Amino acid sequence: MISFNTTVPLAFDFDRPEDYFIFLFQILFATSAVLLSGSVVIGILRTKGLRLQNRFIFMLNTSISDTLTGFSVYYLGLFDVQEGYPSRNGTYYILPTLLGVNVLTFLFAQIDRYLAVCHPFFYSRYITRRVVIGFCLFSWFDTYFLLTIQTVVPVAKAAQINAFAVLSLQIVVVTKVVMTIKLYIVARYQLARDPPSAEKESKRESLRIIVFVVISFLTLWCPSFVNIIVKQTTPYGLKFRNEATNLFAIMARFNALLTPSVYIWGSPVLREAVKKTVWGRVCPKRKISVDFDDGDEIFDK
Repeated sequence: MISFNTTVPLAFDFDRPEDYFIFLFQILFATSAVLLSGSVVIGILRTKGLRLQNRFIFMLNTSISDTLTGFSVYYLGLFDVQEGYPSRNGTYYILPTLLGVNVLTFLFAQIDRYLAVCHPFFYSRYITRRVVIGFCLFSWFDTYFLLTIQTVVPVAKAAQINAFAVLSLQIVVVTKVVMTIKLYIVARYQLARDPPSAEKESKRESLRIIVFVVISFLTLWCPSFVNIIVKQTTPYGLKFRNEATNLFAIMARFNALLTPSVYIWGSPVLREAVKKTVWGRVCPKRKISVDFDDGDEIFDK
């Protein structure tokens, strides 16, 4: 058994082999999420051409949230933490709520892409960069304003507010599903009628990314969402020792790694920006000179 002199005990007793595996997994996952999401944040912020496009502002907002989620795993995934009413060494849902920011951001991004493709004239006139930034800021304000109210009211009232929040999330999830279906139809029929152009490819790329990201997000996040509803409304539902062993919570947090991966995979422009502004500086190419009888050859490595 391993023990450390900390105020908050570790999540594991290390008396089973799987404890070591889960502990190492949490460290690797947190580090990977921070590095990958952080790379997307830096790549967008340091590339002016990306900062001026609405779709990349949404990507930036979710990537900031994912970076913070990665950092949160160093606490939620390694220490004996149980969020809830009552909680144990909890953060008053401050860290888990980071995923709630992404829920709203994805919904706004879906609406943004729908208007860009189906109503381009209205979109170009009214959906400006300031409007998109306002939506992103609202996703943070709305999520944490409700959480702030929960922390200052009595526990019984906080539980009621939490139940209301869960109900609201159900409406948001249903809306996201409907919007995903709508975007799929748009991508399949609307863009097929447009003449070939760089703008068409950009719209196709952004639609493909947002549809795939939302489907992945719902797939990984919904099991935790359903389990929370079941536990709050019935005496059933799966209960775990702490957040580190909560399989559903781990699945939900895995979005912090999957989402930026999809961004980089689906957008060649973003991939090049991340490569140039982040990884190109961390691992710069070195020029190697090789001497031959007929002269020198220099190549990059």
